[in-house]
Amino acid sequence: MSVKVSVVVPVYNPGPYIKDCVDSLLRQSLPPGEFEAVFVDDGSTDGTPALLDALAAEHPHIQVIHQEPSGWSGKPRNVGIEASRGEYVMFVDNDDYLGDEALERMYDYAVKNGSDVVIGKMAGKGRPVPVELFRKNHPRATVENAPLMDSLTPHKMFRRAFLDRIGLRFPEGRRRLEDHVFIAEAYLRAETISVLGDYVCYYHVKRDDASNAGFQRFDPVGYFKNLREALDVVERYTGPGPLRDRMYRRWLRNEMVERMRGKRLLSLPDDYRREMFGEIRDVINERFGPSVAAPLAPTQRVVAALVAAGRYEDTLAFAEWEASLAPRAVAGPVRWDKGVLRFDLVADYTADGAPMVFPADGAHTPPEAAPEDVRAAIAWVLADTTARFGSAAVDVVVRERTTAAQYYLPVEVTPEKEPAGEGAGDGVGLRVRASVSVDPVVAAGGSPLRPGLWDLFVRVKMGGWARECRVGPAPGAPRPAGNAAVTAGSVVLPYWTARDTLSLDVDRATRNLRLDRLSPAGVTVAGGRLRATLPLHAPDATEVLLRLTGPVAAAAPEVPGTLSPDASSPDAGATSVLEVALPLDRAPRAVPLRLALAPAPRSGDPRFLPLPVTLRVTGEGVRVAHAALPQGARPRRGLLLRLGRRLPLPARRAVVKVMDTLAPGLRARLTGKED
Repeated sequence: MSVKVSVVVPVYNPGPYIKDCVDSLLRQSLPPGEFEAVFVDDGSTDGTPALLDALAAEHPHIQVIHQEPSGWSGKPRNVGIEASRGEYVMFVDNDDYLGDEALERMYDYAVKNGSDVVIGKMAGKGRPVPVELFRKNHPRATVENAPLMDSLTPHKMFRRAFLDRIGLRFPEGRRRLEDHVFIAEAYLRAETISVLGDYVCYYHVKRDDASNAGFQRFDPVGYFKNLREALDVVERYTGPGPLRDRMYRRWLRNEMVERMRGKRLLSLPDDYRREMFGEIRDVINERFGPSVAAPLAPTQRVVAALVAAGRYEDTLAFAEWEASLAPRAVAGPVRWDKGVLRFDLVADYTADGAPMVFPADGAHTPPEAAPEDVRAAIAWVLADTTARFGSAAVDVVVRERTTAAQYYLPVEVTPEKEPAGEGAGDGVGLRVRASVSVDPVVAAGGSPLRPGLWDLFVRVKMGGWARECRVGPAPGAPRPAGNAAVTAGSVVLPYWTARDTLSLDVDRATRNLRLDRLSPAGVTVAGGRLRATLPLHAPDATEVLLRLTGPVAAAAPEVPGTLSPDASSPDAGATSVLEVALPLDRAPRAVPLRLALAPAPRSGDPRFLPLPVTLRVTGEGVRVAHAALPQGARPRRGLLLRLGRRLPLPARRAVVKVMDTLAPGLRARLTGKED
């Protein structure tokens, strides 16, 4: 059988972090005979070499190459390319891991589109990853029609024949940005580049000890010397004009301007940031003409101009102002509507915690040179933000807490200007209203949300900022997030976390489902049919299973039933009616039967939720009685939760911060919160 994909993994002292990488390779849906893993050990001194040798001895599709330390990842990757036998080569770092279907999906996508390069969707676990690039599938992506330059890491799949034909290999030696040099040339010389955006293929992980190579402080002189080599690649394969400017702009924005902004700059020691400032100033003045910086966001243009002019103190002062800014997203009532969770939100920016004030009449005419001082720079940015406010937007994503996989949600956006309030003169507030829809059946890129916890994030794009925040409630507003919904075989619970941010619990919650509110008076049994009103949302007639459990001698059948919207409820969609035909002829007499409810699962075993009532079949009929929910299913109301509801928000957050330091699980036990 021919090898479809060779996975090349450079290895150097990963310690326990290699386990997730190895496990993900062993879980791949692509059969072992159709892919191979080539681990290139670059002189590791921990126990990794022996671990890899044992792994290779057990799995024929895994090979290990040991070599003397080379100092960086370039040579190990090149050695892996030469040793590979696959039609395609995939590069994976030893502290990252793959989605279970990554190789199969990426290879099939490559074959379908005749791709030289395939970029699979990434999720960042503590690390930033491209977002806009993976908004959708893009089978014919280029630097001109897609934000490919957002992704210059090597974690992609390449046709081996393409690499050999153009002689493309990684620069070797102890150096930085070897992947930028490699990827820039691949983008410019590939015939077909394809972006797979509907499945998370690659998980980019920040180690708990932050010892990933990319997180280590670098020597600015060496770093920007290596960056110039990436610029040289672009210059070699493009002529002067929009394409070259577009590619250069990525390095100007990400590797230079963003290092000179806000908290990122302020967190560095003064001598180090002065040295970096000088190196960035030199590259800007040597390599970039005015057309490179012109399309940047206003804040980025200001920083680029100040650095190019050598105005370090003004750059620092502008960073201090930007560090005071933060996005905010406030949600209105959260409600279910035919299986779709809906809510409205208002997003804006604050300065030192207060709403920002902008000039009522804006202008986006840029200054001809660097602003004369920081006050003028800020005034121009604010005026430009007002002028461009019609293009302001928000993106809302749902992000899986365990994996960081995220997906865009449908949003309808309306920018709004309004008077800024007393004392603001003619200033205005700029806010973006958005209507958000979360359909658990298709929210994960067209697929159902997997069981687990999912957090909602908002990216507020206004003026020169595109920053992320969580969805919070309005100050002083009630925080109910609605009942859980039973939809597509899952139980989905919207809830506010202990930090007052909105999240979803999919098939994990046992507490806080409010099933304890069911009383014997709310259950009727007539003519062999059970009917009960439950605090659950059902979008339509939904198939469920009811389990009746008694003593060991009693039967425990699982009876099919339906959960339907409760048309009589004053709160439309908040409750539903359970109807089940009971097998009374098979039920034991005078024996209490416990009840548990489960949605009919899409696959696998059903997950039953206990109900707080029992049935007892007697000669006169069926008696319904109260039954305490099992431990773990009862809502718990700790002292801190009861007191916390009465505290102002800052004090509540302080309590949560203290509770975060407690032993794992204790906070949840104290508060009754699912997170």
